[in-house]
Amino acid sequence: MIDVLREVGMLERALDSMSNIEFKEIGLSNLQFLYVVRIYEHPGIIAEQLANLIKVDRTTLARAVHRLEKQDYIKREKDPTNKKIKHLYVTEKGRQIYSFIIRENTHSNNVALQGFSAEEAQQVHDYLVRMRQNVDQEWQFVKRGGKRQY
Repeated sequence: MIDVLREVGMLERALDSMSNIEFKEIGLSNLQFLYVVRIYEHPGIIAEQLANLIKVDRTTLARAVHRLEKQDYIKREKDPTNKKIKHLYVTEKGRQIYSFIIRENTHSNNVALQGFSAEEAQQVHDYLVRMRQNVDQEWQFVKRGGKRQY
């Protein structure tokens, strides 16, 4: 069997490591940039939706949101009709770093896809989307306490 996930994992760890080093200058680490980007792109998103979008558990999300709020990159606002719900938004400081983060993402994308034709790049994207969709059902199952059968 071809171990595709080992390659995906190495790619992810290398890119995360570089991002964490480069984003240290703006005070972001441990993939915090990902939260800022997703909140910027989905203004008003609630924590549960963000956790599902990023594929993290609620505890991890709560810690990251708390840190980003203390750093003034994001803010929480109460829902006008349901006081238990808090919507997430980037602050002005968060908006200012968005373009820097996206430039890094574009650069990393370009480096990763060097030597690929446009068609090949689209195929890689489509395959990865399919893989994520395949894994998503099990992720939801395990997240809710299910035990996978190996």
